[in-house]
Amino acid sequence: MEKILIVDDSIVQAAQLKSILDDEYEIIIAHTAEDGLRLAGSESLSLILLDVVMPDMDGFTLLKKLQEQIITQNIPVILVTSLSDVADEQRGLVLGAVDYITKPFHALIVKARVNTHVKLYRYRRQVEWQSMTDQLTGVANRRRYERYSFTKWNEVIRLHVPFSIYMFDIDRFKVYNDTFGHPAGDKVITAVAMTIASHLQRSTDFLARYGGEEFVAISIGDHSHQIFHHVKKIRKAVENLHIPHDGFVSQWVTVSVGGVTVVPDRDSSYEHYLKIADAMLYNAKESGRNTVVWADEKLGQLRER
Repeated sequence: MEKILIVDDSIVQAAQLKSILDDEYEIIIAHTAEDGLRLAGSESLSLILLDVVMPDMDGFTLLKKLQEQIITQNIPVILVTSLSDVADEQRGLVLGAVDYITKPFHALIVKARVNTHVKLYRYRRQVEWQSMTDQLTGVANRRRYERYSFTKWNEVIRLHVPFSIYMFDIDRFKVYNDTFGHPAGDKVITAVAMTIASHLQRSTDFLARYGGEEFVAISIGDHSHQIFHHVKKIRKAVENLHIPHDGFVSQWVTVSVGGVTVVPDRDSSYEHYLKIADAMLYNAKESGRNTVVWADEKLGQLRER
C-alpha cells in the first residue's frame, strides 16, 4: 500500500484528510513541521500533504527544507491551504510543490488529486528504476552505482565505519566469447551476476555491473578480514557453477576479485580507493586468476592463496 504523510498542526483537519484517504493509502500524520521533516526522511513515502499555515515553521519553509535534502527532494508535495492569493500559489509551485488543495476540503477533489500524483510518482519511480538497472543482468548499472557510491561514501565518513570497494572480473572472458559465441557469453555474465548478488543481500551490500564482464560491489560495516572471507566464498560459488571453459587455467568459468577496506575521513578520496581495488584486481589476474587479493585498512595485502 502506498504511504502518504500528512503534515498539519490541526488535529481536526489532519483527521479529516485521513478519513478521506485511508481506505486506499497508509496514512502517517505529523502535527509539527519538525516531525514532518523527520518522518519524511525516515519513511518510504509516495506523497506529502503539507499545510501552509503552521506555527514555528510554515509549509513554505518546510517545503524548501524537503527540496534541499537528497532523500526527500523527489517526494511529491501537495500544499493544503485556505490562501487564495495567486502569489502564494506561485511561491509554492516555484519551491517545488506539485499541486494545491484548498480548504474547505471536497473529498472527491482531494482523492482525484492525490490519486493523480501518486500514480505519476509511481510511474517516475518505475522509469528511474529501469534507467538505473542493467538490462542484461538485472543488477544495478554504472549510473546507479555512481550515485550510490557518492552518497554512501559521504555517509560513512560521518559514521566513521569500514567501507569496502571490490571488483569482480570474469577470467578470460574474451576467449570464452570467441569460443562459444556472444549469446553464450551473455548467459555467463548473467549467471555470474546472479551468483554474486545472491551472496550480497544485506542492506549494507551493493552490486553493479561496471562494464562488460566486470562488476563492482560495496559493503559497509565489515572489517577487511570479515569481508575478505565472505568474498572468497563468492569466488568459490562462481567456480562451483561448473560452467565449462576451454581449460587455460580452469575447466570452469571463474572470477578474479580485487578489493580494499578503509575507514574514510574527510580527507579520503573515493576515487583513490577505487583505484586501489582495481590494482588489487590486476594483482589477482597476474597471480593466476580465480583468486581474491585484498588491501586491508593499513593497505597490507590479504591473499587467498
